[in-house]
Amino acid sequence: MSRIGKLPIDVPAGVTITVNSDDIIVEGAKGKLVVPHLSDVTVAVDAGVATVTRKDDERIAKAQHGLQRALLNNAVEGVTKGFEKKLEINGVGFRVSGGGQNIEMALGFSHPVKYEAPAGIQLTVEKMTITVSGIDKQQVGQVAAEIRSLKKPEPYKGKGIKYVDEVLLRKAGKAGK
Repeated sequence: MSRIGKLPIDVPAGVTITVNSDDIIVEGAKGKLVVPHLSDVTVAVDAGVATVTRKDDERIAKAQHGLQRALLNNAVEGVTKGFEKKLEINGVGFRVSGGGQNIEMALGFSHPVKYEAPAGIQLTVEKMTITVSGIDKQQVGQVAAEIRSLKKPEPYKGKGIKYVDEVLLRKAGKAGK
């Protein structure tokens, strides 16, 4: 039995879950998300609790059991609280400005780097920290990864864009005589 799949999902007040044959629609205070309804599992919503059960004990059904529960739980959490990732910029001469949907960064290149976020994602800039927030966990992680990939942190001085909670393994520089 899937340890994640068998856990019930608490549906807070103000959140509605509509189960269709192809997709599951989760609506809440922050917005609306559509989660795909996987073929080998069933979702039941009653009395403020959503449960996911699988149809049989086939390998694909076992795999989809935990996945469907995790996707549905992330959607419920997204429409109630939302998700955010924080990125930190380190380096001499590195700067970031803007906010909302567009940011502009000076990352040591000969030109400023502009990044435009997709719809549903909000970018906030404070000093040398970029906060990526939104209701879709996958989209927030994807945008944060795209921004980080513009200038990954290097191992000697740690210059570049890194997650705030990321631990960099530093290398020793040249050994002197």
